[in-house]
Amino acid sequence: MKFHRICVLGGSGFVGSAIVQALAAQGRHVRVLTRNRERSKDLILLPTVDVVECNVHDQAELNRQFSGMDAIINLVGILHESRPGKIINSESGSGDYFENHIELPRKILMAITANSIQRLLHMSALGANVNSRSAYQRSKAYGEHWIKAAAQPADRNGAEITGFVRGYRLYPTIFRPSVIFGRGDSFLSMLTGLVKMLPIIPLAQAGTRFQPVWVEDVAGAVVDALDNPDTFGASYNVCGPSVYTLRELVEYVARTVNVTPHIISLNRRLSYLQAAMMELVPGKKLMTRDNFYAMLSDNVCDGEYSAPPDFRPSPLEAIAAEYLNGSTPRGRYTAFRGRAGR
Repeated sequence: MKFHRICVLGGSGFVGSAIVQALAAQGRHVRVLTRNRERSKDLILLPTVDVVECNVHDQAELNRQFSGMDAIINLVGILHESRPGKIINSESGSGDYFENHIELPRKILMAITANSIQRLLHMSALGANVNSRSAYQRSKAYGEHWIKAAAQPADRNGAEITGFVRGYRLYPTIFRPSVIFGRGDSFLSMLTGLVKMLPIIPLAQAGTRFQPVWVEDVAGAVVDALDNPDTFGASYNVCGPSVYTLRELVEYVARTVNVTPHIISLNRRLSYLQAAMMELVPGKKLMTRDNFYAMLSDNVCDGEYSAPPDFRPSPLEAIAAEYLNGSTPRGRYTAFRGRAGR
C-alpha cells in the first residue's frame, strides 16, 4: 500500500516542517493546512507542497481539504493554553487543550470518514495518561482514545462500535515522543537563553528525567511508517538513546555555551510555587502549574509501547552543540566529540 497524497495538519510547525520536507524529498504530494500561509514560506517553495490557509477546527472546511487525499498526518499540539479550561473526559471539557487535543482528533476522524481515507498518523506525547494531574497529558491521552477506538472493527452485529459509520477499516499509527530538540526548538534553546541570562537558576523538578529525541529522527520515524503495514494500528514511544535529569540538561547546555550559572534544585513545594508565579507573567509562558504536574512523572521510554521499527536515534551531544553554540570553533569541536562518542 503506497500513499502519495498526504494532508498534514500542523505541518508549518517545528516538527511539521521537518516531516513535510522529508515527504517532499520523496516526491510525495503534500497539502499543508495552516492558519497563516505567510509563515510557511520555506514550505511554499517546495515543488510538491501546497500550503493552504485553513481553519482546521471547521468541520466542513476539514472535509473539503481532505478530499482527494490518501493519508492524513495530525501534528497539532500546544504546550500552553491561552484559554484555560477543564478536561473532564474524552467527550466533555473546555479550553485550548480540549479543542486541539480531543475535539480536533474527533473532527479529523469525521473528515476521514467522509472521504473514505484509510491511513492516519497521529502525534501524541510521551506521558499521555488519563489519570495524570496535568490537563495537557490527559487531553493527549483522550485524543489517543478516539484514534484507537476508530480503528476497531465492527461488533458482532455489524455496527461500528466507535460511532463512525464507514464501510472500510482505518489504519492509524500513534507516535508518543519525549521532548524534541533541534535547531529552532523550544526546549534546549529556551534553556540556553536562561543560562546565558541568569547567574543563579532556581530549577523546578530538577530530578525529573527526560529522553530527548532529535526532530529529524522523529520526522524519519513518521515518514518511514507511512507505507509500512507493520506499523498499522500500532503506538510507539519515540525517544533518544540517553536519559538525563533536567538538571543534567541545564548543566550540559551551560557547558556548551561556556557559562557557569549556579543551579539550585527546588523541592516539590518550591517547584510548585515557582510554576504558579511564572504562570502569572504576561506573554509567552516558560512554565505553568500544568507543566509542574506533568513533571511529577519521568518523561522516558520505559512504558508499554515499543520504539518504531528500525529506529536508531542520534545522540543529543552529536547534534545540539552545533546549533546551541552556533558555528563557533568551540561549538564545532563539541559537536565533533559528540559524534565520535567522546
